Amino acid sequence: MKVAVGISGGVDSAAAAIILKEQGFDVIGVTMTLGRHGEDAQLQEARDAAGRLGIELQVFDFSEDWRREVAEYIKATYLAGHTPNPCVRCNEFVKFSLLPRAAFALGCEWFATGHYAQLKEGRLMRAADRSKDQSYFLYRVDPEILKRTIFPLGAMTKQQVRELVLSRGIETAQKPDSQDFCGGDAMDFVGEEDRVGKIVDLSGKVLGLHRGFWYYTVGKRKGLGIGGGIPYYVVRLDAQRNEVIVGYRDDAVKTEFEIADICQHGDTLEGELCVKVRSGGEPHGPVFIERKPGNCAKIICPSGIAGIAPGQSAVFYREDTLVGGGIIV
Repeated sequence: MKVAVGISGGVDSAAAAIILKEQGFDVIGVTMTLGRHGEDAQLQEARDAAGRLGIELQVFDFSEDWRREVAEYIKATYLAGHTPNPCVRCNEFVKFSLLPRAAFALGCEWFATGHYAQLKEGRLMRAADRSKDQSYFLYRVDPEILKRTIFPLGAMTKQQVRELVLSRGIETAQKPDSQDFCGGDAMDFVGEEDRVGKIVDLSGKVLGLHRGFWYYTVGKRKGLGIGGGIPYYVVRLDAQRNEVIVGYRDDAVKTEFEIADICQHGDTLEGELCVKVRSGGEPHGPVFIERKPGNCAKIICPSGIAGIAPGQSAVFYREDTLVGGGIIV
């Protein structure tokens, strides 16, 4: 069977290709150009990796699609006073959409990547290496694509991956983790000139100045420049007034929030679940979901969750199985 492996030049994609080759698959490499700065060097790394692995590499230009679906989304989300999630967006519209479809058009039956996630009976599950789990970023991927996707590293730890690649004499084994396709400074996409505004507390008292609300995200603590006493956290952004509203940690904790544009995977997305409101850390729970009209829901989190940022994704799990998610509004 023929499988296309997303090749980046890093250790994870190399390991995925090695595992599938040794399992008897006919492996080719695929990668994409997105019109990003420094891409030539990344593309050369992918070519070098494919050469070391002894596989063909196909390169696809998705720069216009990425600009329209990801870059413009990043800018619009920041300027609305929300926090974008570029990796979720890129996976939904490009990396796990255009790339696998291009591979299938070449005659590949399967698509594989070096992501740390697991698929069991078509269901997305958390990776064995919890510190590397990337299932959060995949919740908006088309289930039809997932049916033809393989995650060879899902049951492995990062150390096991490095040892595997090293044992096969591939020099990328000692490389540090690479930036993903959406890496870099997000402010490059905003393109706004600095616009001085006020940093205020919840009572409206002016505590300092900032150079543009889009430089801040809900939950941010460091770098506020207002120092002294108990630390402040960003609790809200006001795009219309160009204000950053701050409070103490307890002010950043919410016991309920709402999501929209829900994607569901199999199980009914209601009742008692656990949730991640950012990619890192363990799912928080229990939380309770109340579905609302318009593909929306209210999330009740009795013990409170800090730093819930509009624009980010809330992703829900039943034990280790991902059951869906939505955009925090």
